[in-house]
Amino acid sequence: MKFNDMLKKKKKENTDNTENINEVNNEQLHDEGQEQAPIAEATATETQQETAAAATVEEKLKEELAQANDKYLRLYAEFDNFRRRTIKEREEARKTEGKDVIVALLPVLDDFERAQRAMDKATEVAPVKEGVTLIQNKLKNILGQKGLKEMTSIGNAFDADLHEAITNIPAPTDDLKGKVMDEMEKGYTLNDKVIRFAKVVVGA
Repeated sequence: MKFNDMLKKKKKENTDNTENINEVNNEQLHDEGQEQAPIAEATATETQQETAAAATVEEKLKEELAQANDKYLRLYAEFDNFRRRTIKEREEARKTEGKDVIVALLPVLDDFERAQRAMDKATEVAPVKEGVTLIQNKLKNILGQKGLKEMTSIGNAFDADLHEAITNIPAPTDDLKGKVMDEMEKGYTLNDKVIRFAKVVVGA
């Protein structure tokens, strides 16, 4: 009987120990769960904040991109309008090119018409010649105001940048060799740029 009582007592102690161990384990798990819960909540909060921040940055970048595209489209439209306007202005300028010179020459044309009518009734050459000389001087003055200048060639050294040699003739003196002896056609510059070479005879 004592042996059986000892076995029963031993079994009861084992059962009590097991229950105690289970209670301890349950308490530890409960405590660990309570400790891990705030960590999990903090991690979830941080993730949400990062997602919200990323969404905000993405929206800001999309807005900046939309503004840049709008600015680009406006600039392109302005440039296209400027280009079309410039092309149109150039075409109009070509059509009226030299208009100011032509308007300035109209009085000379009127003078020639008057001179022609006067020549039909003229009995003397001197007044007609004087009238033609006046018209010529008027024409030269108008063209001079527009930047046209006559070249002075005779007696100057031949210059291929200004002169076009028609022929060579023997120079009467050595100092005239290589110089312009005669001028067949005057040369002109417009605002110091050659627009017609002088056709000259050069001494050789």
